[in-house]
Amino acid sequence: MHTLIAGDMAVKLAGTTYPLVWQIVEFIVAFLSIFGFIMTSAVILILAERKIMGWMQDRLGPMHTGPWGLLQTVADVGKLLLKEDIHVANSDKLVFLLAPSVFMAPVIAAFAVLPFSPYVGLPGTALATGIVYLVAMSSLDVVGVVMAGWGSNNKYSLIGGLRSAAQMISYELPLVLALIGVIMFTSVLAGMAGFPGSEGIGTLSLRDIMMFQNAAWHNTGIPVLDFIFEGNTPWSWFILFQPLMLVVYYTCGLAETNRAPFDLPEAESELVAGYLTEYSGMRWALFFLGEYGNMTIVSAITTFLFLGGWSGPGVSYLTGLNSLGWGFLGNILALAYFVIKVYLLCFVFIWIRSTLPRLRADQLMQFAWLILIPVTLGNILVTGAVYLITAAFGAPTWVFLTVTAAINWAALFGFIWLVGRVTSATTRRAQAPARRAQQRASTVPALPLRDAIPARVPQLPEEATASVAGSKQ
Repeated sequence: MHTLIAGDMAVKLAGTTYPLVWQIVEFIVAFLSIFGFIMTSAVILILAERKIMGWMQDRLGPMHTGPWGLLQTVADVGKLLLKEDIHVANSDKLVFLLAPSVFMAPVIAAFAVLPFSPYVGLPGTALATGIVYLVAMSSLDVVGVVMAGWGSNNKYSLIGGLRSAAQMISYELPLVLALIGVIMFTSVLAGMAGFPGSEGIGTLSLRDIMMFQNAAWHNTGIPVLDFIFEGNTPWSWFILFQPLMLVVYYTCGLAETNRAPFDLPEAESELVAGYLTEYSGMRWALFFLGEYGNMTIVSAITTFLFLGGWSGPGVSYLTGLNSLGWGFLGNILALAYFVIKVYLLCFVFIWIRSTLPRLRADQLMQFAWLILIPVTLGNILVTGAVYLITAAFGAPTWVFLTVTAAINWAALFGFIWLVGRVTSATTRRAQAPARRAQQRASTVPALPLRDAIPARVPQLPEEATASVAGSKQ
């Protein structure tokens, strides 16, 4: 009799345990699933981006290749595979050729600690310091961008690479600080009834953080309620208690992936294509594969830290039945919930690109150093102060959670107001010289035009003649 035990993931055959067999099967399935997901996710997201941006901009997008244009990105992949790989004559050839691989390697490595469902995940998903590993991997792809800029022997590419380095350093700090609030919450909840871990000891594991957000349900004996809410308690997701940190982390994720409005490293308006200027064919495609892979990673981390991971109605109930068939169904259900949440967050990436214009370099740096870093540091101080005050008065944990959530939501609306105010002020200050020049020019009357050709003016008014004469003097 075959029995699948979800706790230790071992296969028992006639009383004999074969954990190694199950681990090998699990590794093969997880590797094939994750590798296929990486390869196909970029193709799906590119097509989705072109379709969604077309819909938002009142146009059709790709329509001619395949039904409704659904095969357009498949044709693009074939074109890039067959396109000539052009090398710059005077480039640093080794650095130039290795840059796409260096950019892509951390993206693939990051998926080693991302569990896709209760059963689909590489052995790295058990890493106790998963967040530290992911932050380290996310900061390495800038090396590939700088290598591409330097190896191209092109001033535009070099400026794009250096912009990316400055941007990465600036936004890496608030990105890490935004995650500390979540870790503080795990320290507060650890050891309480129904929550994992030891008292006062938080966790850096993605899987454990997900469990903290879905451990608030106690079996009631009512099958319908247990099926829906066992392992799925949206009222305890960390987005409700740290919404501002979700916005800050997601904003830093936009900057880390060089997506609009933080796409200064590849600003075509002044840098042709930035660090990508001298690349073609599959080497060019590898950079975009890494960019869309980073989009998926940022969305996956956001899902695990703030949106309950793969949790959803029926997952824990089905996997807890200790049945191979029901466990497989629960695993498919968890995978579906996880992918839906990830792609909804990727949709926000596309939405932002369709909505916001590119920031100037000064706005980008001011936003990181003068707004995001003070906001994240303030969140850490406020969260710690609220916990110390509530603990000193002997208040229950739910009081701390409620007060922290109320403060964080109020801070979120204040943050939105502050960003709007600062953006308007910096825009007016940057446009002031052009506005003054426009006002000065408007005092001198222009010749009337007829079909874009200045018409003959029989006689100018006396006041206009005097102003023109004065301006010449």
